[in-house]
Amino acid sequence: MWKKKALLVGLAVVGLVTIGANFFNDDRVEPPDVAMEPAWQSPDLQGVVARLDQAFQSEWESQKLHPADRADELAIARRMALGLMGTIPSLEEIRVLESLPREQRLPWWLDHVFSDRRYADFVAERLARSYVGTKGGQFILYRRRRFVAWLSDQLAANRPYDAVVRDLVAGNGIWTDKPAVNFITVTLDSNEEQQPDPVLLAGATARAFLAMRIDCLQCHDDRLDTVSLGPPDDPREGLQQDFHRLAAFFSETELSLLGVDDEVGRSYRYKYLHADHEEVVPPVVPFGQEWVPKGGTRREQLAGWLTDPRNKPFARAIVNRMWAILFGRPLVEPIDDIPLHGPHPKPLDILADDFIEHGYDLRRLITVMVASRPFQLSSASDDVEITPAHQDAWAVFPLVRLRPEQIAGSIVQAGSLTTINARSHILQQLAAFFQSSEFIQRYGDKGEDEFVDRSGTVTQRLLLMNGQLVQEWTKDDPLQNASSRIRILCPDPDRAVEVVYLCVLSRRPSQRESEYFAARLKQAKQGERQAVLEDLFWTLINSTEFSWNH
Repeated sequence: MWKKKALLVGLAVVGLVTIGANFFNDDRVEPPDVAMEPAWQSPDLQGVVARLDQAFQSEWESQKLHPADRADELAIARRMALGLMGTIPSLEEIRVLESLPREQRLPWWLDHVFSDRRYADFVAERLARSYVGTKGGQFILYRRRRFVAWLSDQLAANRPYDAVVRDLVAGNGIWTDKPAVNFITVTLDSNEEQQPDPVLLAGATARAFLAMRIDCLQCHDDRLDTVSLGPPDDPREGLQQDFHRLAAFFSETELSLLGVDDEVGRSYRYKYLHADHEEVVPPVVPFGQEWVPKGGTRREQLAGWLTDPRNKPFARAIVNRMWAILFGRPLVEPIDDIPLHGPHPKPLDILADDFIEHGYDLRRLITVMVASRPFQLSSASDDVEITPAHQDAWAVFPLVRLRPEQIAGSIVQAGSLTTINARSHILQQLAAFFQSSEFIQRYGDKGEDEFVDRSGTVTQRLLLMNGQLVQEWTKDDPLQNASSRIRILCPDPDRAVEVVYLCVLSRRPSQRESEYFAARLKQAKQGERQAVLEDLFWTLINSTEFSWNH
Protein backbone atom coordinates (compact mmCIF):
# COMPACT_ATOMS: atom_id res chain seq x y z
CA MET A 1 0.00 0.00 0.00
CA TRP A 2 2.75 2.43 0.91
CA LYS A 3 4.43 1.83 -2.48
CA LYS A 4 1.23 2.78 -4.29
CA LYS A 5 0.93 5.94 -2.18
CA ALA A 6 4.55 6.82 -2.88
CA LEU A 7 3.99 6.27 -6.59
CA LEU A 8 0.89 8.48 -6.55
CA VAL A 9 2.74 11.19 -4.66
CA GLY A 10 5.65 10.96 -7.09
CA LEU A 11 3.35 11.21 -10.10
CA ALA A 12 1.59 14.19 -8.51
CA VAL A 13 4.89 15.97 -7.93
CA VAL A 14 6.04 15.29 -11.48
CA GLY A 15 2.69 16.51 -12.75
CA LEU A 16 2.87 19.71 -10.74
CA VAL A 17 6.41 20.39 -11.88
CA THR A 18 5.45 19.75 -15.50
CA ILE A 19 2.37 21.96 -15.24
CA GLY A 20 4.41 24.64 -13.53
CA ALA A 21 7.10 24.50 -16.20
CA ASN A 22 4.53 24.78 -18.99
CA PHE A 23 2.58 27.38 -17.02
CA PHE A 24 5.44 29.82 -16.84
CA ASN A 25 7.58 28.95 -19.87
CA ASP A 26 5.56 30.10 -22.87
CA ASP A 27 8.05 32.89 -23.64
CA ARG A 28 11.09 30.89 -24.62
CA VAL A 29 14.02 32.92 -25.93
CA GLU A 30 15.44 31.23 -29.00
CA PRO A 31 18.83 31.85 -30.63
CA PRO A 32 18.84 32.78 -34.32
CA ASP A 33 18.57 29.83 -36.72
CA VAL A 34 21.24 31.19 -39.04
CA ALA A 35 24.32 33.34 -38.65
CA MET A 36 23.30 36.95 -38.20
CA GLU A 37 24.57 39.86 -40.20
CA PRO A 38 25.17 42.36 -37.40
CA ALA A 39 23.16 45.50 -38.16
CA TRP A 40 25.87 47.77 -36.87
CA GLN A 41 28.49 46.22 -39.16
CA SER A 42 27.11 47.99 -42.23
CA PRO A 43 29.68 50.42 -43.71
CA ASP A 44 27.20 53.29 -43.48
CA LEU A 45 26.53 52.81 -39.78
CA GLN A 46 30.14 52.02 -38.98
CA GLY A 47 31.10 55.30 -40.63
CA VAL A 48 29.07 57.42 -38.25
CA VAL A 49 30.20 55.31 -35.26
CA ALA A 50 33.82 55.92 -36.30
CA ARG A 51 33.22 59.68 -36.51
CA LEU A 52 31.52 59.62 -33.13
CA ASP A 53 34.35 57.66 -31.52
CA GLN A 54 36.96 59.93 -33.07
CA ALA A 55 35.22 63.00 -31.63
CA PHE A 56 35.46 61.51 -28.15
CA GLN A 57 39.04 60.31 -28.74
CA SER A 58 40.10 63.82 -29.76
CA GLU A 59 38.58 65.23 -26.59
CA TRP A 60 40.36 62.64 -24.44
CA GLU A 61 43.67 63.39 -26.10
CA SER A 62 43.23 67.13 -25.69
CA GLN A 63 42.65 66.62 -21.95
CA LYS A 64 45.34 63.92 -21.68
CA LEU A 65 42.79 61.41 -20.38
CA HIS A 66 43.26 57.67 -20.69
CA PRO A 67 39.82 56.07 -21.09
CA ALA A 68 38.74 53.00 -19.18
CA ASP A 69 39.00 49.60 -20.82
CA ARG A 70 36.06 48.02 -22.58
CA ALA A 71 33.51 46.44 -20.27
CA ASP A 72 32.73 42.74 -20.58
CA GLU A 73 29.77 41.67 -22.69
CA LEU A 74 27.43 40.86 -19.81
CA ALA A 75 27.98 44.32 -18.29
CA ILE A 76 27.19 45.94 -21.65
CA ALA A 77 24.13 43.72 -22.09
CA ARG A 78 22.95 44.65 -18.60
CA ARG A 79 23.22 48.40 -19.22
CA MET A 80 21.43 47.98 -22.57
CA ALA A 81 18.60 46.10 -20.86
CA LEU A 82 18.30 48.63 -18.05
CA GLY A 83 18.38 51.60 -20.41
CA LEU A 84 15.95 50.22 -22.98
CA MET A 85 13.69 47.79 -21.04
CA GLY A 86 13.99 48.94 -17.45
CA THR A 87 15.17 45.58 -16.19
CA ILE A 88 18.17 43.24 -16.14
CA PRO A 89 18.68 40.27 -18.49
CA SER A 90 17.17 36.98 -17.37
CA LEU A 91 19.30 33.87 -16.89
CA GLU A 92 17.49 32.42 -19.90
CA GLU A 93 18.56 35.39 -22.05
CA ILE A 94 22.14 35.25 -20.77
CA ARG A 95 22.39 31.57 -21.73
CA VAL A 96 21.25 32.30 -25.29
CA LEU A 97 23.56 35.32 -25.52
CA GLU A 98 26.59 33.29 -24.50
CA SER A 99 25.72 30.46 -26.89
CA LEU A 100 26.32 32.75 -29.89
CA PRO A 101 29.64 33.53 -31.59
CA ARG A 102 31.26 36.46 -29.81
CA GLU A 103 30.88 38.91 -32.72
CA GLN A 104 27.12 38.25 -32.87
CA ARG A 105 26.28 38.55 -29.19
CA LEU A 106 25.67 42.25 -28.68
CA PRO A 107 24.07 42.81 -32.11
CA TRP A 108 21.72 39.90 -31.41
CA TRP A 109 20.99 41.25 -27.95
CA LEU A 110 20.03 44.67 -29.31
CA ASP A 111 17.83 43.05 -31.96
CA HIS A 112 16.22 40.95 -29.23
CA VAL A 113 15.61 44.06 -27.12
CA PHE A 114 13.99 45.90 -30.04
CA SER A 115 11.67 42.93 -30.68
CA ASP A 116 10.60 42.75 -27.03
CA ARG A 117 7.58 44.84 -26.04
CA ARG A 118 9.37 45.88 -22.86
CA TYR A 119 11.53 48.17 -25.01
CA ALA A 120 8.62 50.08 -26.51
CA ASP A 121 6.74 50.29 -23.20
CA PHE A 122 9.72 51.48 -21.17
CA VAL A 123 11.03 54.08 -23.64
CA ALA A 124 7.47 55.33 -24.24
CA GLU A 125 7.13 56.06 -20.54
CA ARG A 126 10.48 57.85 -20.50
CA LEU A 127 9.47 60.07 -23.44
CA ALA A 128 5.94 60.65 -22.18
CA ARG A 129 7.31 62.31 -19.07
CA SER A 130 8.78 65.09 -21.17
CA TYR A 131 5.62 65.41 -23.31
CA VAL A 132 2.77 65.27 -20.76
CA GLY A 133 4.43 64.92 -17.35
CA THR A 134 3.61 62.23 -14.80
CA LYS A 135 0.28 63.33 -13.31
CA GLY A 136 -3.00 61.70 -14.23
CA GLY A 137 -4.89 64.93 -14.92
CA GLN A 138 -8.61 64.95 -15.71
CA PHE A 139 -9.63 61.37 -16.41
CA ILE A 140 -12.66 62.36 -18.49
CA LEU A 141 -10.74 64.59 -20.91
CA TYR A 142 -7.21 63.22 -20.55
CA ARG A 143 -6.00 59.61 -20.60
CA ARG A 144 -2.31 59.35 -19.86
CA ARG A 145 -2.28 55.57 -20.00
CA ARG A 146 -3.82 55.61 -23.46
CA PHE A 147 -1.24 58.17 -24.52
CA VAL A 148 1.68 56.05 -23.33
CA ALA A 149 0.22 52.92 -24.94
CA TRP A 150 -0.13 54.77 -28.25
CA LEU A 151 3.42 56.06 -28.02
CA SER A 152 4.60 52.52 -27.26
CA ASP A 153 2.87 51.30 -30.43
CA GLN A 154 4.73 53.91 -32.47
CA LEU A 155 8.07 52.81 -31.02
CA ALA A 156 7.28 49.13 -31.54
CA ALA A 157 6.59 49.86 -35.21
CA ASN A 158 9.70 52.09 -35.39
CA ARG A 159 7.65 54.89 -36.86
CA PRO A 160 9.81 57.89 -37.82
CA TYR A 161 10.10 60.27 -34.90
CA ASP A 162 9.15 63.36 -36.92
CA ALA A 163 5.85 61.72 -37.89
CA VAL A 164 5.11 60.92 -34.25
CA VAL A 165 5.72 64.54 -33.21
CA ARG A 166 3.52 65.87 -36.01
CA ASP A 167 0.67 63.76 -34.60
CA LEU A 168 1.30 65.15 -31.12
CA VAL A 169 1.35 68.80 -32.13
CA ALA A 170 -1.20 68.86 -34.95
CA GLY A 171 -3.46 65.86 -34.27
CA ASN A 172 -7.25 66.13 -34.04
CA GLY A 173 -9.95 63.88 -32.61
CA ILE A 174 -11.20 62.30 -29.40
CA TRP A 175 -8.46 61.65 -26.85
CA THR A 176 -9.55 58.02 -26.42
CA ASP A 177 -9.76 57.26 -30.14
CA LYS A 178 -6.77 59.42 -31.14
CA PRO A 179 -4.49 59.14 -28.09
CA ALA A 180 -1.86 61.50 -29.54
CA VAL A 181 -4.15 64.48 -28.80
CA ASN A 182 -3.68 63.89 -25.09
CA PHE A 183 -0.61 66.07 -25.61
CA ILE A 184 -3.19 68.85 -26.08
CA THR A 185 -5.85 67.82 -23.56
CA VAL A 186 -3.39 67.49 -20.67
CA THR A 187 -3.56 71.31 -20.46
CA LEU A 188 -7.37 71.48 -20.13
CA ASP A 189 -7.53 71.76 -16.36
CA SER A 190 -5.41 74.92 -16.32
CA ASN A 191 -8.31 77.28 -17.06
CA GLU A 192 -12.00 77.62 -16.26
CA GLU A 193 -13.06 77.40 -19.91
CA GLN A 194 -11.85 73.78 -20.10
CA GLN A 195 -10.02 74.59 -23.31
CA PRO A 196 -6.44 73.86 -24.39
CA ASP A 197 -3.96 76.33 -22.91
CA PRO A 198 -1.71 77.93 -25.58
CA VAL A 199 0.76 79.14 -22.94
CA LEU A 200 1.31 75.69 -21.45
CA LEU A 201 1.47 74.14 -24.90
CA ALA A 202 4.10 76.64 -26.05
CA GLY A 203 6.27 75.90 -23.03
CA ALA A 204 5.89 72.13 -23.41
CA THR A 205 6.63 72.27 -27.14
CA ALA A 206 9.81 74.28 -26.65
CA ARG A 207 11.13 72.05 -23.87
CA ALA A 208 10.11 68.64 -25.21
CA PHE A 209 10.86 69.08 -28.91
CA LEU A 210 13.54 71.79 -29.01
CA ALA A 211 15.21 71.41 -25.59
CA MET A 212 14.75 75.16 -25.07
CA ARG A 213 13.68 76.75 -21.79
CA ILE A 214 11.85 79.88 -22.86
CA ASP A 215 9.21 79.81 -20.12
CA CYS A 216 10.76 82.87 -18.49
CA LEU A 217 9.88 84.88 -21.59
CA GLN A 218 6.22 84.42 -20.81
CA CYS A 219 6.35 87.36 -18.38
CA HIS A 220 9.29 89.51 -19.48
CA ASP A 221 12.20 89.90 -21.89
CA ASP A 222 15.40 88.04 -21.16
CA ARG A 223 17.71 90.43 -19.29
CA LEU A 224 20.13 87.83 -17.95
CA ASP A 225 21.48 86.57 -21.27
CA THR A 226 20.03 83.09 -20.69
CA VAL A 227 18.00 82.81 -23.91
CA SER A 228 19.54 83.51 -27.31
CA LEU A 229 17.30 83.40 -30.38
CA GLY A 230 17.33 84.52 -33.99
CA PRO A 231 19.61 83.34 -36.82
CA PRO A 232 23.16 82.10 -36.09
CA ASP A 233 24.73 85.05 -37.91
CA ASP A 234 22.64 87.59 -35.99
CA PRO A 235 21.71 86.18 -32.55
CA ARG A 236 19.68 88.27 -30.14
CA GLU A 237 18.25 88.09 -26.64
CA GLY A 238 14.91 86.39 -26.13
CA LEU A 239 11.88 88.66 -25.97
CA GLN A 240 8.51 88.28 -24.34
CA GLN A 241 6.91 88.41 -27.75
CA ASP A 242 8.93 85.34 -28.84
CA PHE A 243 7.12 83.18 -26.32
CA HIS A 244 3.63 84.49 -27.08
CA ARG A 245 4.15 84.38 -30.82
CA LEU A 246 4.94 80.71 -30.40
CA ALA A 247 1.84 80.29 -28.22
CA ALA A 248 -0.23 81.92 -30.97
CA PHE A 249 0.20 78.77 -33.07
CA PHE A 250 -2.17 77.07 -30.58
CA SER A 251 -4.76 79.89 -30.59
CA GLU A 252 -7.09 78.05 -32.97
CA THR A 253 -6.99 74.83 -30.94
CA GLU A 254 -10.28 74.02 -29.24
CA LEU A 255 -12.18 71.21 -27.60
CA SER A 256 -15.53 70.45 -29.24
CA LEU A 257 -17.94 67.56 -29.58
CA LEU A 258 -15.51 66.17 -32.14
CA GLY A 259 -12.66 66.26 -29.67
CA VAL A 260 -9.58 68.36 -30.34
CA ASP A 261 -10.14 70.52 -33.41
CA ASP A 262 -9.17 73.89 -34.89
CA GLU A 263 -11.33 77.02 -35.14
CA VAL A 264 -9.57 78.60 -38.09
CA GLY A 265 -9.15 82.36 -37.80
CA ARG A 266 -9.34 82.69 -34.03
CA SER A 267 -6.67 85.13 -32.87
CA TYR A 268 -4.37 85.10 -29.88
CA ARG A 269 -4.46 88.21 -27.71
CA TYR A 270 -2.06 89.23 -24.94
CA LYS A 271 -1.17 92.28 -22.87
CA TYR A 272 2.63 92.56 -22.75
CA LEU A 273 4.53 93.83 -19.74
CA HIS A 274 4.24 97.63 -19.43
CA ALA A 275 1.71 97.74 -22.31
CA ASP A 276 -1.56 99.67 -21.95
CA HIS A 277 -3.84 97.14 -23.62
CA GLU A 278 -4.05 93.73 -25.19
CA GLU A 279 -3.00 93.24 -28.76
CA VAL A 280 -3.40 90.56 -31.37
CA VAL A 281 -0.26 88.42 -31.45
CA PRO A 282 0.64 86.81 -34.79
CA PRO A 283 2.05 83.24 -34.94
CA VAL A 284 5.80 83.60 -35.51
CA VAL A 285 8.52 81.08 -34.65
CA PRO A 286 11.59 82.27 -32.65
CA PHE A 287 14.00 81.32 -35.46
CA GLY A 288 13.90 79.85 -38.96
CA GLN A 289 10.70 81.55 -40.03
CA GLU A 290 11.42 80.55 -43.64
CA TRP A 291 10.91 76.89 -42.68
CA VAL A 292 7.24 77.40 -41.75
CA PRO A 293 4.93 75.80 -44.35
CA LYS A 294 2.58 78.18 -46.13
CA GLY A 295 -0.58 76.08 -45.94
CA GLY A 296 -2.48 74.18 -43.24
CA THR A 297 -3.74 75.09 -39.80
CA ARG A 298 -1.52 76.95 -37.41
CA ARG A 299 -0.66 73.74 -35.55
CA GLU A 300 0.14 71.99 -38.83
CA GLN A 301 2.44 74.87 -39.72
CA LEU A 302 4.14 74.64 -36.33
CA ALA A 303 4.54 70.86 -36.66
CA GLY A 304 5.99 71.30 -40.14
CA TRP A 305 8.49 73.86 -38.87
CA LEU A 306 9.49 71.71 -35.89
CA THR A 307 10.22 68.66 -38.02
CA ASP A 308 11.84 70.44 -40.96
CA PRO A 309 15.26 68.82 -41.63
CA ARG A 310 16.87 72.26 -41.34
CA ASN A 311 15.59 72.60 -37.76
CA LYS A 312 18.53 70.92 -36.06
CA PRO A 313 17.44 71.80 -32.47
CA PHE A 314 14.58 69.33 -33.00
CA ALA A 315 17.04 66.52 -33.67
CA ARG A 316 19.43 67.64 -30.94
CA ALA A 317 16.64 67.50 -28.36
CA ILE A 318 15.74 63.85 -28.93
CA VAL A 319 19.39 62.82 -29.38
CA ASN A 320 20.21 64.35 -25.99
CA ARG A 321 17.24 62.62 -24.36
CA MET A 322 17.94 59.21 -25.88
CA TRP A 323 21.58 59.51 -24.79
CA ALA A 324 20.36 60.22 -21.25
CA ILE A 325 18.00 57.23 -21.34
CA LEU A 326 20.88 54.94 -22.34
CA PHE A 327 23.70 56.44 -20.27
CA GLY A 328 21.74 57.75 -17.30
CA ARG A 329 22.68 61.38 -17.93
CA PRO A 330 22.53 63.63 -21.03
CA LEU A 331 25.31 64.97 -23.22
CA VAL A 332 24.11 68.50 -22.40
CA GLU A 333 22.73 69.39 -18.99
CA PRO A 334 20.06 70.35 -18.12
CA ILE A 335 18.45 67.96 -20.57
CA ASP A 336 15.85 70.47 -21.79
CA ASP A 337 18.11 73.50 -22.09
CA ILE A 338 20.46 73.19 -25.09
CA PRO A 339 21.71 76.62 -26.24
CA LEU A 340 20.33 77.40 -29.68
CA HIS A 341 23.62 78.77 -31.00
CA GLY A 342 25.92 76.56 -28.99
CA PRO A 343 28.54 75.73 -28.20
CA HIS A 344 27.45 72.11 -28.65
CA PRO A 345 29.44 68.94 -28.01
CA LYS A 346 30.64 67.62 -31.36
CA PRO A 347 29.12 64.15 -30.71
CA LEU A 348 25.70 65.79 -30.31
CA ASP A 349 25.83 67.29 -33.78
CA ILE A 350 27.25 64.12 -35.35
CA LEU A 351 24.33 62.13 -33.98
CA ALA A 352 21.76 64.82 -34.86
CA ASP A 353 23.00 65.06 -38.46
CA ASP A 354 22.89 61.28 -38.90
CA PHE A 355 19.42 61.13 -37.32
CA ILE A 356 18.08 63.68 -39.79
CA GLU A 357 19.86 62.11 -42.77
CA HIS A 358 18.34 58.70 -42.03
CA GLY A 359 14.73 59.75 -41.67
CA TYR A 360 14.49 60.26 -37.90
CA ASP A 361 14.99 56.53 -37.27
CA LEU A 362 15.12 56.04 -33.49
CA ARG A 363 16.37 52.47 -33.69
CA ARG A 364 19.28 53.49 -35.86
CA LEU A 365 20.06 56.31 -33.44
CA ILE A 366 20.08 53.86 -30.51
CA THR A 367 22.19 51.39 -32.48
CA VAL A 368 24.82 54.04 -33.19
CA MET A 369 24.92 54.95 -29.50
CA VAL A 370 25.30 51.41 -28.18
CA ALA A 371 27.90 50.57 -30.84
CA SER A 372 29.97 53.58 -29.80
CA ARG A 373 33.07 53.27 -27.66
CA PRO A 374 31.79 55.43 -24.74
CA PHE A 375 28.78 53.14 -24.26
CA GLN A 376 30.99 50.06 -24.13
CA LEU A 377 33.60 51.41 -21.71
CA SER A 378 33.90 50.07 -18.19
CA SER A 379 32.81 52.15 -15.20
CA ALA A 380 36.07 51.45 -13.39
CA SER A 381 39.75 50.95 -14.11
CA ASP A 382 42.55 49.11 -12.37
CA ASP A 383 45.19 51.09 -14.27
CA VAL A 384 43.84 54.65 -14.25
CA GLU A 385 42.49 56.79 -11.44
CA ILE A 386 38.98 57.79 -12.48
CA THR A 387 38.46 61.52 -11.96
CA PRO A 388 35.53 63.88 -12.54
CA ALA A 389 37.28 64.87 -15.79
CA HIS A 390 36.95 61.28 -17.02
CA GLN A 391 33.24 61.32 -16.24
CA ASP A 392 32.65 64.71 -17.86
CA ALA A 393 34.47 63.64 -21.05
CA TRP A 394 32.73 60.23 -21.21
CA ALA A 395 36.08 58.46 -20.83
CA VAL A 396 34.31 56.08 -18.46
CA PHE A 397 30.75 54.78 -18.43
CA PRO A 398 28.91 56.86 -15.81
CA LEU A 399 27.84 55.29 -12.55
CA VAL A 400 24.16 56.21 -12.22
CA ARG A 401 21.64 55.26 -9.55
CA LEU A 402 18.80 53.19 -11.01
CA ARG A 403 15.31 54.66 -11.22
CA PRO A 404 12.55 53.06 -9.08
CA GLU A 405 10.98 51.16 -11.97
CA GLN A 406 14.39 49.81 -12.99
CA ILE A 407 15.00 48.51 -9.47
CA ALA A 408 11.52 46.97 -9.28
CA GLY A 409 11.87 45.36 -12.71
CA SER A 410 15.29 44.02 -11.81
CA ILE A 411 14.07 42.50 -8.52
CA VAL A 412 11.26 40.70 -10.31
CA GLN A 413 13.53 39.45 -13.09
CA ALA A 414 16.28 38.41 -10.67
CA GLY A 415 13.74 36.21 -8.89
CA SER A 416 12.94 34.21 -12.03
CA LEU A 417 15.12 31.95 -14.16
CA THR A 418 12.95 32.60 -17.22
CA THR A 419 12.23 35.90 -18.94
CA ILE A 420 9.33 37.92 -17.60
CA ASN A 421 7.86 39.94 -20.45
CA ALA A 422 4.65 40.40 -22.44
CA ARG A 423 4.73 36.73 -23.50
CA SER A 424 4.87 35.42 -19.95
CA HIS A 425 1.76 33.88 -18.41
CA ILE A 426 -0.86 36.46 -17.52
CA LEU A 427 -0.82 35.53 -13.81
CA GLN A 428 2.92 36.06 -13.64
CA GLN A 429 2.57 39.39 -15.45
CA LEU A 430 -0.17 40.55 -13.09
CA ALA A 431 1.78 39.58 -10.00
CA ALA A 432 4.86 41.42 -11.28
CA PHE A 433 2.82 44.50 -12.25
CA PHE A 434 0.92 45.01 -9.01
CA GLN A 435 3.86 44.21 -6.75
CA SER A 436 6.16 46.51 -8.75
CA SER A 437 3.61 49.35 -8.78
CA GLU A 438 3.33 49.29 -5.01
CA PHE A 439 7.12 49.20 -4.67
CA ILE A 440 7.61 52.18 -7.01
CA GLN A 441 5.01 54.23 -5.17
CA ARG A 442 6.69 53.60 -1.83
CA TYR A 443 10.24 53.92 -3.18
CA GLY A 444 9.54 57.38 -4.64
CA ASP A 445 9.39 58.50 -8.26
CA LYS A 446 11.56 61.39 -9.48
CA GLY A 447 8.80 62.48 -11.84
CA GLU A 448 9.79 64.64 -14.78
CA ASP A 449 13.20 65.44 -13.25
CA GLU A 450 14.37 61.85 -13.54
CA PHE A 451 17.82 62.79 -14.84
CA VAL A 452 18.57 65.04 -11.87
CA ASP A 453 20.87 63.05 -9.59
CA ARG A 454 19.64 62.55 -6.04
CA SER A 455 21.08 60.55 -3.18
CA GLY A 456 19.28 57.50 -1.82
CA THR A 457 17.10 57.67 1.27
CA VAL A 458 16.72 55.59 4.41
CA THR A 459 13.18 54.70 3.33
CA GLN A 460 14.46 53.31 0.04
CA ARG A 461 17.12 51.24 1.78
CA LEU A 462 14.59 49.84 4.26
CA LEU A 463 12.22 48.97 1.41
CA LEU A 464 14.94 46.91 -0.27
CA MET A 465 15.84 45.24 3.01
CA ASN A 466 12.35 44.50 4.32
CA GLY A 467 9.92 45.21 1.48
CA GLN A 468 7.32 42.76 0.23
CA LEU A 469 8.60 42.78 -3.36
CA VAL A 470 11.99 41.37 -2.38
CA GLN A 471 10.36 38.87 -0.04
CA GLU A 472 7.87 37.64 -2.66
CA TRP A 473 10.51 37.05 -5.33
CA THR A 474 13.12 35.37 -3.13
CA LYS A 475 10.97 33.10 -0.94
CA ASP A 476 10.46 29.36 -1.41
CA ASP A 477 8.16 28.96 -4.43
CA PRO A 478 9.11 26.05 -6.75
CA LEU A 479 6.60 27.08 -9.45
CA GLN A 480 8.07 30.55 -9.94
CA ASN A 481 11.03 31.71 -7.88
CA ALA A 482 14.64 31.20 -8.87
CA SER A 483 15.80 30.46 -5.32
CA SER A 484 13.64 27.32 -5.15
CA ARG A 485 14.42 26.17 -8.66
CA ILE A 486 18.15 26.52 -8.06
CA ARG A 487 17.83 24.47 -4.88
CA ILE A 488 16.02 21.70 -6.77
CA LEU A 489 17.90 21.74 -10.07
CA CYS A 490 21.42 22.77 -9.01
CA PRO A 491 22.84 20.61 -6.19
CA ASP A 492 26.45 21.67 -6.80
CA PRO A 493 27.21 24.63 -4.45
CA ASP A 494 29.71 26.34 -6.77
CA ARG A 495 27.33 26.10 -9.68
CA ALA A 496 24.41 27.34 -7.59
CA VAL A 497 26.33 30.44 -6.48
CA GLU A 498 27.28 31.20 -10.08
CA VAL A 499 23.65 30.97 -11.20
CA VAL A 500 22.48 33.31 -8.42
CA TYR A 501 25.10 35.89 -9.39
CA LEU A 502 24.05 35.69 -13.04
CA CYS A 503 20.39 36.10 -12.05
CA VAL A 504 20.93 39.12 -9.80
CA LEU A 505 24.08 40.94 -10.97
CA SER A 506 24.41 39.64 -14.56
CA ARG A 507 27.96 38.50 -13.87
CA ARG A 508 29.84 35.56 -12.45
CA PRO A 509 31.19 35.73 -8.91
CA SER A 510 34.84 36.35 -8.23
CA GLN A 511 36.80 33.45 -6.84
CA ARG A 512 36.61 34.92 -3.35
CA GLU A 513 32.84 35.44 -3.60
CA SER A 514 32.32 31.96 -4.95
CA GLU A 515 34.39 30.29 -2.26
CA TYR A 516 32.65 32.17 0.55
CA PHE A 517 29.04 31.55 -0.49
CA ALA A 518 29.67 28.00 -1.73
CA ALA A 519 31.10 27.18 1.69
CA ARG A 520 27.89 28.46 3.29
CA LEU A 521 25.87 26.14 1.07
CA LYS A 522 28.12 23.17 1.82
CA GLN A 523 27.80 23.75 5.55
CA ALA A 524 24.00 24.01 5.39
CA LYS A 525 22.22 21.17 7.17
CA GLN A 526 19.31 19.23 5.71
CA GLY A 527 16.46 21.64 5.07
CA GLU A 528 18.62 24.76 5.48
CA ARG A 529 19.81 25.06 1.87
CA GLN A 530 16.73 27.02 0.78
CA ALA A 531 17.27 29.59 3.54
CA VAL A 532 20.92 30.03 2.52
CA LEU A 533 19.92 30.63 -1.12
CA GLU A 534 17.24 33.11 -0.07
CA ASP A 535 19.82 34.92 2.04
CA LEU A 536 22.21 35.04 -0.91
CA PHE A 537 19.52 36.57 -3.16
CA TRP A 538 18.65 39.09 -0.44
CA THR A 539 22.31 40.01 0.07
CA LEU A 540 23.00 40.62 -3.62
CA ILE A 541 19.77 42.57 -4.17
CA ASN A 542 20.72 44.81 -1.25
CA SER A 543 24.24 45.37 -2.54
CA THR A 544 25.22 48.76 -3.93
CA GLU A 545 26.16 47.08 -7.20
CA PHE A 546 22.57 45.98 -7.81
CA SER A 547 21.10 49.49 -7.44
CA TRP A 548 23.43 51.23 -9.89
CA ASN A 549 24.01 51.13 -13.62
CA HIS A 550 27.65 50.55 -14.45
